[in-house]
Amino acid sequence: MSRVTPRAARLAAWIAIPAALVASGVVVSTASYSAFSATTVNPTDNWTAGSVALTDDDNNTALFTANNLKPGSTGANCITVTSTGSLPSTVKLYGTNAATSKDLAANINLTVEQGTGGGFGSCTGFTPATTSGSLYSGTLAGFGSSSTNFATGVGTWAPTGTASESRVYRLTYTVSSTTPNTVQGGTASMGLTWEAQNS
Repeated sequence: MSRVTPRAARLAAWIAIPAALVASGVVVSTASYSAFSATTVNPTDNWTAGSVALTDDDNNTALFTANNLKPGSTGANCITVTSTGSLPSTVKLYGTNAATSKDLAANINLTVEQGTGGGFGSCTGFTPATTSGSLYSGTLAGFGSSSTNFATGVGTWAPTGTASESRVYRLTYTVSSTTPNTVQGGTASMGLTWEAQNS
């Protein structure tokens, strides 16, 4: 059985140190080469939806509250509608929840015009956008039954979406001079809706 002398043990330890250093160098060298890399970056991408938006200046007040009507009674009022959306759109006007009794709506003539000037409560300075005719001219009953949604609505306004835009609408009613006696005490009502859809 051979004996390892202290001198031989010390010699073996000194020989082991350079071998370990050589081995660790190989590992570091290999790791350095494997760390080579390259990237290119596209900045954070973002998506934001555009909008269509309409407001009006009626302060939640009806255009007309007309009582004690008779043949020949007439009235007019204007309302300003403003588009603040960011998308190009088309704006249409239509009636909602039309109702009547004793056929009054069929005996009220209604004219709807689009233009500029004036505003809710006053049509002073109103100028129609076109001389070719109104958006609608017929009976209140006819408007309430024929223009009931965006597809059947009236209007030629097409906001660009690049800035706030406004249009004034003038509505004029006249009770027909031929309204029959049977209409006495009759009622008529209808809401008005302006709707914008992006184009």
